[in-house]
Amino acid sequence: MIRTLVVEDDPVLADAHAVFTDRVPGFEIAGVTGSGTEALRLLSTRRVDLVLLDLYLPDLHGLDLCRSMRARGHEADVVAVTSARDLRLVRSAVSLGVVQYLLKPFSFAAFRERLDGYAEYRRRIAEVDAPAAAGGQHAVDGAFAALRGTSESPPLPKGLAAATFEAVVAQLGTGTATSAAEVATALGISRPTARRYLDHLSARRLVTREPRYGGAGRPEYIYRRHRPDTNN
Repeated sequence: MIRTLVVEDDPVLADAHAVFTDRVPGFEIAGVTGSGTEALRLLSTRRVDLVLLDLYLPDLHGLDLCRSMRARGHEADVVAVTSARDLRLVRSAVSLGVVQYLLKPFSFAAFRERLDGYAEYRRRIAEVDAPAAAGGQHAVDGAFAALRGTSESPPLPKGLAAATFEAVVAQLGTGTATSAAEVATALGISRPTARRYLDHLSARRLVTREPRYGGAGRPEYIYRRHRPDTNN
């Protein structure tokens, strides 16, 4: 398992990224924090293979966190998960060993593609490093090609916002069945809006939808997070 530390100061997004990570086969959460200082402490006290790092943290910049990690000997790889689009930041991130750069907002498909690519990269690097490996430029190129990915993730339908989408996914993170009304109350959005996001998740087979009968009139639908087949 690739143990992953989520470093994100927005609690809703942090929970969503943790839920997304749990849904990708081969990954598990090593911790969730909203500060760079706490991230460094966690890196010193537990095994972490990958850091999902927001660059804008309340106590220090994400790139400064990367510098501190390397200065202290922490070798965990870093995927920048951020809204920062400044090319100078991108160049600096690359120079500090950030292996991937995922721009907010994004869908689960885009997130999973990055993590799947990273897992494939680790697998290929391990093969290159094996004593009996043939190695060579082709093998190294194949490892780095895995990080780039091969496809574009499908965009959200018009009218759906990625941040709200992530918040709805996070709300479903416990696996407890919930209704559009309950999601709407928890997130401070309208019931029809919550139902649009939930129905979109259902259409993508990310949640299951079942009728709940209780009183007169049409049944209320309840939604439950669906764990995809690990062979997919």
